Amino acid sequence: MVEKAQYSVIRKLGGAEVRKYPEIILATVSGLSDDEAFSKLFRYISGSNRASEEMDMTAPVISDDPKSEKIPMTAPVISKRNSFSFVLPSNFKEGKVPVPMDNDIEIERIPPRHVAVLRFRGKAKTEQTQEKIDELRLILKYNDLPESGGSFLMRYNPPITPGFMRKNEVGIEVRVD
Repeated sequence: MVEKAQYSVIRKLGGAEVRKYPEIILATVSGLSDDEAFSKLFRYISGSNRASEEMDMTAPVISDDPKSEKIPMTAPVISKRNSFSFVLPSNFKEGKVPVPMDNDIEIERIPPRHVAVLRFRGKAKTEQTQEKIDELRLILKYNDLPESGGSFLMRYNPPITPGFMRKNEVGIEVRVD
């Protein structure tokens, strides 16, 4: 069974929800296609690291929305432009994470944060993902919940999973008072 990033739901917003995530550690590649980035990250967790340590695959796989406008002066930002990230297993803490051998892989600590999330099924094509991001932004606006970071996509299934069976989510970091 694949470990999933833990969270607690703190508020429901119709079809969306606001979650509180604890600190997570990401392995991130920026500036490459999803396929290239996935391959690099998969090699990393398969033992292509300085410790030659294998790590379990986790979910979700996170990619940023390339059209997302980053809001300045906020922290943390879940991802950089055109990035693709694996959430590392929870037993790895900063300082204990195997050092990547590939210089394209960056290890990032993301502090606890609140994220508004909207679920959907399918292959997460660009157009469908953008529609869900727009829908989530409308929900946030309607509920007077301010954004504090850009939008991103979370995918939960292996690439071989048929589209109708895939679980995806779009997320936007929010400020909760």
